[in-house]
Amino acid sequence: MIWDRHSQGDPLEPNSRPGDLFGDLLEHAPVMALLLDPNNRVIGANEAARIFFEIDPSRLPASLVEVTLESRIFEVVRTGRSNAEAQLVHRRRTVAIRLADGQRQGERLLYLTDITELQRLATVRREFVANLVHELKTPITSLRLTAESLLGEPPARDRRRFAERIVKEADLISKIIDNLRQLGDIEMGAMSIDSTRFDLSELVQESVDRLGANRTVNFDVTQGLVVTTDRPKLAQALGNLLDNAVKFSPPATAIDVDAHVIGAEVVISVRDRGPGISPEHWSRVFERFYKVDRARPREAGGFGLGLAITKHIVNVLGGRIWTETAREGGQVFFIALPHQVLTSA
Repeated sequence: MIWDRHSQGDPLEPNSRPGDLFGDLLEHAPVMALLLDPNNRVIGANEAARIFFEIDPSRLPASLVEVTLESRIFEVVRTGRSNAEAQLVHRRRTVAIRLADGQRQGERLLYLTDITELQRLATVRREFVANLVHELKTPITSLRLTAESLLGEPPARDRRRFAERIVKEADLISKIIDNLRQLGDIEMGAMSIDSTRFDLSELVQESVDRLGANRTVNFDVTQGLVVTTDRPKLAQALGNLLDNAVKFSPPATAIDVDAHVIGAEVVISVRDRGPGISPEHWSRVFERFYKVDRARPREAGGFGLGLAITKHIVNVLGGRIWTETAREGGQVFFIALPHQVLTSA
């Protein structure tokens, strides 16, 4: 039942008036509920509110500000608005607020719902749509302009160039769609794991070879480090990190790849020698379409999907991924797989 200092009997006992089914329901409701007297003092709080605001029932009644430490909640109550939202300063959360009349004259029930995550998801959805439109607009516009040029019956030497441009832009759109489909499959749990036993140094060597001869790659992998996990998926994750390092490294600079057992994990790192990433971007670089430098040409910087896919793949493999600035400059990305993937050589 909702804690109520006006209840009969022991003041620290829940409200136990006969037929108080309403109080019983509120006590364990998945929403915070505070009971206010006519002077806006808190005289009762259900379980969710007591946990969230760390309320000691023995200290009730008390002022709303004293109980919640949030003046913005008090302002909503003072103005009498029945529905509102408030940004909590002390707890850095956003709550939806609703006021309703209580069972006794002059009392009011204050309901609070934490909507922080809902707002974050809404923001992510809006950004995703805006970024997707941005990424598709350029190749679609290019396709249209090129097709219109072909309608003008250009000379033969230009027709081939226009046709190659159409193929290139269509491939770009197709790549975006394929990456989005893969992300969707992973998030829906449709990506299965097919574990095999293999030498990690061989996988690293193959991934480095795919980059070609135009880039120097220094790698240090513990010899005989045999692991058991999904080889193609790990190869894709590592390949994405290597591609990312190439895109953001100055020409003629080297990339470092290391793989060792550290503590209870197998840790793979890829370091570039680019300008690095400011710490405020470190957690967001793994979001879809997120780009640290939006002025960078899309051909040079990719679509902002590679790191998002890599993060999901690593999660599916039971590992974790993060990034930080390298001590000697540049940025380093880490993949850590659980120690269970280790296999005796």
